[in-house]
Amino acid sequence: MDIERIVAELEQERDRINQAIASLKGINSYGSTRKSTAGNGRSGRQLRGGMSAGARKRLSETMKKRWAEKRKKAKSS
Repeated sequence: MDIERIVAELEQERDRINQAIASLKGINSYGSTRKSTAGNGRSGRQLRGGMSAGARKRLSETMKKRWAEKRKKAKSS
């Protein structure tokens, strides 16, 4: 066995894997490339959309109602 040849083949395989990983990291779940966030001071993190104030309030009210019903049921059991 030629060890140098084996090492060279393993290094080539490593390079191919690293290149594939780098390519996959550059693609988001929708298949398009990521947008750069370099200029906005967020250190490369992806931006995420948030809930509007009205949506947060509706969700809060819904959850409060749900938990109140659950506590009421637990007391009666």
